[in-house]
Amino acid sequence: MPDIHVSAAVIADDEGRVLVVRKQGTTRFMQPGGKPEQGETAAQTLIRELHEELGVLLDESDLRPLGTFISAAANEPGHRVVAEAFAASLDPGSVTVQAELAELRWITPSDVATLPLAPLSIEHLLPIAWPPLAD
Repeated sequence: MPDIHVSAAVIADDEGRVLVVRKQGTTRFMQPGGKPEQGETAAQTLIRELHEELGVLLDESDLRPLGTFISAAANEPGHRVVAEAFAASLDPGSVTVQAELAELRWITPSDVATLPLAPLSIEHLLPIAWPPLAD
């Protein structure tokens, strides 16, 4: 199964909501982030993607590494996504839908059952954001 390497952000606000985004032409919501460009580190990729997609400027010191996670790709059948994940905090008022994004939502654990979410989000990243979900 071919691998797609990405950087992803687990972004929570002061109320414990987590940011998920949906790219144009897709149905599943996922953590913001994306694929690296030539020579970028995982953190550099995420900083660039968050700027392009959400209009926010972060520094590497704003990111807390969470690890590497593997799941089925949400939008590329037959592929796996290998994600370097980072935690960050943002003011919900500072983010706007830009670039290839169609929509963003700040979700709570009660939204998980009603939203189409990427396997990576369900299996790995949301349980990190909301540890009680991991029980």
